[in-house]
Amino acid sequence: MPRRILQGRVVSDKADKTVTVLVERRVKHPLYKKFVKNSKRYAAHDADNRFKVGDFVKIRECAPHSKRKRWEVLPESERNG
Repeated sequence: MPRRILQGRVVSDKADKTVTVLVERRVKHPLYKKFVKNSKRYAAHDADNRFKVGDFVKIRECAPHSKRKRWEVLPESERNG
């Protein structure tokens, strides 16, 4: 089964080797038929501490790194392709 890939913005880089990524989705409301924005924060593994607040990144599902970290930031080579 393929791993999910999400795109979002880094909102925190305070933890060591971890960034918090805010992912926003647009979904259609079932009753009112209006598009609303849903957002969720994911803790993602950033081994080199390369990404700073405001960067747009892609994250991918992975085996658990810790209690909350089940995502990793994609390297540059895999991000474009």
